[in-house]
Amino acid sequence: MKTHKLKILPEYFHATAAGNKSFEIRLNDRDFQRGDKLILQEFDGTNYTAKEIHAYVSYILTGGVLGIEKNYCILSLKITEIIKPKQ
Repeated sequence: MKTHKLKILPEYFHATAAGNKSFEIRLNDRDFQRGDKLILQEFDGTNYTAKEIHAYVSYILTGGVLGIEKNYCILSLKITEIIKPKQ
């Protein structure tokens, strides 16, 4: 089991944190595996905001089927923690 730190844009961060988005579509260049931990770090295009979502990969749909490009994957997430530092 690996831990992957990944950038996430604010609109996707907020949708995930609110429970409206429970997946990530990613280039499969990290050999993602079921059970891996993801640390999704909000990135506004210039800087990291210190907001994070910690999650585990519960399912992986690999590319090459259903219109998903071969080198991409869809990761189903099980969120374990949301970190939003106080301003």
